[in-house]
Amino acid sequence: MAVPVVKFPILMRLIRLLGVLVTALVLTWTVHYRGGLALVSANKDLIFNAHPVLMVIGLVLVNGEGNYPFSALLALLVCEFICIGEEMTNQENEQKRVNDYKMNDFVLSWRSLIGFWAALKFHNDKGIDNLYSLHSWLGLACLFLFSIQEVQETAGPPCFHGMCFSGVYIYALSVATATTGILEKVTFLQTNNVISRYSTEALLVNSLGILMIVLGGFVVSCISYFSEEQRRHP
Repeated sequence: MAVPVVKFPILMRLIRLLGVLVTALVLTWTVHYRGGLALVSANKDLIFNAHPVLMVIGLVLVNGEGNYPFSALLALLVCEFICIGEEMTNQENEQKRVNDYKMNDFVLSWRSLIGFWAALKFHNDKGIDNLYSLHSWLGLACLFLFSIQEVQETAGPPCFHGMCFSGVYIYALSVATATTGILEKVTFLQTNNVISRYSTEALLVNSLGILMIVLGGFVVSCISYFSEEQRRHP
């Protein structure tokens, strides 16, 4: 029996909904439970809180739209309001897609760099070692691979299949990085008896991780559908 294929518009609605939920949960966690976020504050914990917000929204959500159609088409989740359901067949829509791509690359780059800086500043101010965990290594790998991809795209027109693979790979790595990051933070909080294992905050963060993984699954389905359409109608 053939596996049923979810149509593209339905996939996009599910992806948008999941993206809104992920954004709401990460903001609820950092603002309501962790006290807020700031880039400049005497409270160093507030500076760190900017890290998960910027990285989740940047690498997990905006990263998808930045690699359209190779990753996810997710800028709508953060109110980018880009028309992604249109048929990209004429020159005007193609140029619009290129412009949207460049804008989201710019947004992603700055959010990622600021988020990375927030984590480093928190660690340095608190006297915590840097870049020792699996999460931090995965994060560096994401930024490194994304930079390579940007250089390749600047050098010349990308190969569809090559870009599709690299986009999916970097996106999946971003989801893994974000998931290990929130796991690491909650583990520290539980180890230091700041929160209990079955507290509301712990359950919220677990739900955030599950939602990001589910979102990644729908993203891959969306890419598979688009790739199949490209193969049928090159």
